[in-house]
Amino acid sequence: MDRAASGEGEKSWMIEDFVSSLTSAAPATVNAYRADVEGFVRWFDPLSHEGPIAVDRRVLRRWMAHLAERGYARRTVARKASSIRRYFAWLCRSGVLAADPTIGLSAPKGEGRLPRVLSSSDIETLLTAPAAGDEEEPAVRLRDDAVLELLYGAGLRVGELCGLNIGDLDQRAGMVTVTGKGDKQRRVPVGEPALVAMAAWIGEGRQFMITNETPREAVFVNRRGRRITPRDVRRIVDRRAAAPTHPHALRHTFATHLLDNGADLRTVQELLGHADLTTTQVYTHVSRDRLRHVVSQTHPRG
Repeated sequence: MDRAASGEGEKSWMIEDFVSSLTSAAPATVNAYRADVEGFVRWFDPLSHEGPIAVDRRVLRRWMAHLAERGYARRTVARKASSIRRYFAWLCRSGVLAADPTIGLSAPKGEGRLPRVLSSSDIETLLTAPAAGDEEEPAVRLRDDAVLELLYGAGLRVGELCGLNIGDLDQRAGMVTVTGKGDKQRRVPVGEPALVAMAAWIGEGRQFMITNETPREAVFVNRRGRRITPRDVRRIVDRRAAAPTHPHALRHTFATHLLDNGADLRTVQELLGHADLTTTQVYTHVSRDRLRHVVSQTHPRG
């Protein structure tokens, strides 16, 4: 057993203490931080048994060069560097280190790809075209309609949709309460088409798909009667989409269509549950690109 895997090595790097400090991060984010820091320790610990005190900027540059040589994408290297920055900043706040070796460390920026926005015909196909076999399973069709209408009509994350409980729906007010990243809750208005689809699923379809193992409060269930999973949602989109489409594209499309039609950025930020406005600002670039395309295709001097 190498030292990094032993109790002594783990204690010197204090990875578990660092992970425990990430109280406001979503579980997936916490797992990513843990994996990134553990990966760095596995790379560095055989070179030095002094723990984090031996890490300096030269070591960090060598580590990033190692990642590049291994073929990691620029976006992945940037994410790993961000994790290490947070880890060493925590070590300094905790009094373990006197100086932060990541200060001034430059990492490659991600490619900055703009999120894909579905066309009107793409949305129409998803929301209205029946999938093969749905005629024989009306309950599945009702569920899929409600899932897709809610993803596009309310801009929910897939994980938020999967975690919905019956008590989260307020059909009279046309609102849904969702639990987002960091267990933060927000209320999101739901449009009429999504409300109609949800009412049909809950009132006419859900009873035919639940079993004795179904969580009593779960809104959406899969064919086995269990709470729906992100993989199930991906299958729904795959069955209904005209071209390969990720479920998150419906959230991108929701935000972009709001901005295209005059919604202000702060409102979109609140609806999406973004903690930082800069995260929402990417959609302004998408919206501008779409508007430029419309002008170039339709204006006489475009």
